[in-house]
Amino acid sequence: MGNPNLTYDNQAISVDCTVFGFDGSALRVLLVHRHHTLPSGEETEDLKLPGSLISDCEDLPSAASRVMRELIGVRSIYLKQMEVFSDPQRVRGSELRWINTFYGVSLSRVLTVGFFALVKLDEKLMHYSKRKGGEWAELGHVRRLALDHNKILVTAIDYLIQLFQQEPIAFEFLPRKFTLKQLQKLYETVLDVEIDNRNFRKKILSLEYVLPAGKCEEGVPHKPAQYYFFDRKIYKRENKKILKLNFVYR
Repeated sequence: MGNPNLTYDNQAISVDCTVFGFDGSALRVLLVHRHHTLPSGEETEDLKLPGSLISDCEDLPSAASRVMRELIGVRSIYLKQMEVFSDPQRVRGSELRWINTFYGVSLSRVLTVGFFALVKLDEKLMHYSKRKGGEWAELGHVRRLALDHNKILVTAIDYLIQLFQQEPIAFEFLPRKFTLKQLQKLYETVLDVEIDNRNFRKKILSLEYVLPAGKCEEGVPHKPAQYYFFDRKIYKRENKKILKLNFVYR
């Protein structure tokens, strides 16, 4: 059953969250195990995106934040509403029966609002998610998901690629101090391209909001790389100037 402390008399509205993390070499997505019974009576298990019906006391962002807290234990993450999936036939048959059984409701359809989240992935967070029933799967290894979650995942990937080329969301994946090599690897992984090292360094070092941290790597078998950090205040200040200019000259 769903959380017994919540009620779900909300005309079948849910949230489903696509949570991305980067482990230094591969992009990963957070999935949860779903245990259910087939019409034949056979017990089975599959994977789905984290999600939930919203309770009567929640708005959409609150429900998405609750789902995130339960699985990653982190309150402050990059979390945005993405898209509404409202096809009346998106869940039916055994999938709809599972929802009704799990939450103790009687619904004929479920509209879901997709949310998009980015986290700084590390071993501690991965272990926490595992204890809560989650799994950080390599994105390239994800195959069949339950419900219509493959469609939601594909939409989230497109959303991620688009945002990567518009906003500095890459820094939401990285630790506070990072090397340019780590940043380049992240861009190559997300955009699925090879990037010229020299041009990339020149471009990044020209950004006013990427600054040297004054420290280098330690204990590495090669020449230690310099650490940098993303100054969010400078970025917001410079972005505000650009927005003002765009308004003036429009």
